[in-house]
Amino acid sequence: MPELIGPEEFGKLFHHFEHSAWHLETRRGYASDREDEGYAAFLATGEAPMDLDSEWCRNIRRQTTAGKYVGRVRVVDNPPTVGQLFLLSYARCNAATGEDVRNVWREDAEAVHLPAQDFWIFDSRLVAVLHFGDDEVLGDIEIITEPATVLGYCQARDAAVHASVAADEFAAQLATERRIPG
Repeated sequence: MPELIGPEEFGKLFHHFEHSAWHLETRRGYASDREDEGYAAFLATGEAPMDLDSEWCRNIRRQTTAGKYVGRVRVVDNPPTVGQLFLLSYARCNAATGEDVRNVWREDAEAVHLPAQDFWIFDSRLVAVLHFGDDEVLGDIEIITEPATVLGYCQARDAAVHASVAADEFAAQLATERRIPG
């Protein structure tokens, strides 16, 4: 029987990890992003705002300043969805907190057999699998600590990092590709 936790307990994981927190983002969009006022600003301007004083940013900056690693790889469709374009723009904010933000095209993610699910790995020993409904709303958060299963997620992380490129390089490639006619 899976161990499920709620959003509050999940949030505590970001304050208490010892050395690393890493995320694979596979969704084409997130309801939580669309509910954020920064999303509306992005739709109006094409650029996500940088709120480095948000609780999330302050905490991640504390963690990375303390020498801890925080990273993520975002899987991106070709062409990117509006939700993915928002996150590509928001990557500047993530990077400003010290996060290692990377992107991989969906076809490349599939080629290296990345799982089609969002998850966080904490300290290479705890995995939080994020389950979403069809409406892109976060539902259950499943905690996995069984070592062999965690190892499989760590191997997926390594493959994702290897197949991906830094967010700023990815954004530059995307901008160049969008200027090519045809």
